[in-house]
Amino acid sequence: MPRILIVEDEGAIADTLIYALQAEGFTTHWLALAGEALALLKSESFDLVILDVGLPDISGFEACKQLRRFSEVPVIFLTARNGEIDRVVGLEIGADDYVVKPFSPREVAARVKAILKRVAPRSKRVELSEAKGPFRIDSVSYQILFHEQLLPLTRHEYRLLETLLAQPGRVFSRAQLLDALGVALEVGYERNVDSHIKGLRAKIREIAPDSKPIQTHRGLGYSCCPEQ
Repeated sequence: MPRILIVEDEGAIADTLIYALQAEGFTTHWLALAGEALALLKSESFDLVILDVGLPDISGFEACKQLRRFSEVPVIFLTARNGEIDRVVGLEIGADDYVVKPFSPREVAARVKAILKRVAPRSKRVELSEAKGPFRIDSVSYQILFHEQLLPLTRHEYRLLETLLAQPGRVFSRAQLLDALGVALEVGYERNVDSHIKGLRAKIREIAPDSKPIQTHRGLGYSCCPEQ
């Protein structure tokens, strides 16, 4: 039964989330402070975190930055701010979704289910790893090696590189790569694919400075040629 950590300082909001999530079969744990949540997440395993942005000790944005230093657990932000820049910043620092208050608890529960379905281990995989030129994809541990060295990828970077390597030479649009990340187009995140690609290239160059496997196709998107 998936465990959901709710970090929300308003008791009434937390209660509606707990009710909606438990009605869908989830186990919930509620905390009101980000600091307490970060400490708990270091010692216990959760399947997803619902994180309020406006917390009394530290902001949800800062809490997510700290969380990403030691965990890739999926995060949904809750916030009263609905500006596009806030949504983009939230997703850029590592969140998986962004819900603006007031919201429907049933919609949040549906978003939780959708995210958990996307990140669930793919049990039908027969091979633990697959070679793509100098890359080796471990689809069980969600790791990619380059020249037998582990690339320290975020979850979004892993999904992007896995998608590009799955069909070498194919040009993927930003919208198609967003779909691979499970991010909806309407959140205003499309241009941030470029930031993730930049991060991927930097990590690849740390291992092989002259290697340029990810190609840019202006006005179209990106492709990957593993041997380059």
